[in-house]
Formats: sequence, structure tokens, C-alpha cells
Amino acid sequence: MKSCLVVDDSKVIRKVARHILETLDFEVREAGDGREALDSCLATPPDVILLDWNMPVMSGMDFLRALKDSDIVRKPKVVFCTTENGMAYIRAAIEAGADEYVMKPFDRETLESKLQIVGVA
Repeated sequence: MKSCLVVDDSKVIRKVARHILETLDFEVREAGDGREALDSCLATPPDVILLDWNMPVMSGMDFLRALKDSDIVRKPKVVFCTTENGMAYIRAAIEAGADEYVMKPFDRETLESKLQIVGVA
């Protein structure tokens, strides 16, 4: 079974994402900020990370940079999931190491297609 770490400071978004991912047969873990997510990845790297941009403690971009610099051998795929939709944001996320980008709010079909694009669905 594939695993996904949902990283978002919104409990509602984490719950919605969990529901969708579980219907796609993913084992789901959650983190409320980038620091918590990094600790979780260092302990047990997931196959894919659904990552929010704006969070307290450690932002999505800071997390992405820390993940890139970590000693994790098999880096998880990262799908940025945010309300930031400008091309500059998308370009910055991809350049920082994100594999794909999805806009909030998202639905099952959109999320499934992004997971297929990164090769984990």
C-alpha cells in the first residue's frame, strides 16, 4: 500500500485529503506544520507528500528545502497543495523540488490525476 503524508495547518483540509486518499487506497499520516512533517519523514519517509504552502512553525517552502537537504535516500514525491496560484509561486515550488502542484479546493479526480502524474497512483 502506498503512503501519503498530508501536511496542512488546517484540520479540515487534512480530513478532506485523508478521505480522498483513503478511497484511493493510500495509508495516510498527517502533520500540522513543516517541522512536524520533517520529523515524520525522517522517521519513516512516505511515498508522496501533499504539502501546504502557508503554515506556522515551518512553511511548505522551508520544509521542501529541508527535505532536499536531508539524508533521506529515497525522497518522497511532493505535490504542493495551496491557494497560491500565480506562475511565480508554481515556478518557485517546482524549482525548490516539488514534483507537482494542485490548487485548493481540490476534488478526488484532480488529486488522483496529480498522483498519477508523479507516478504514485
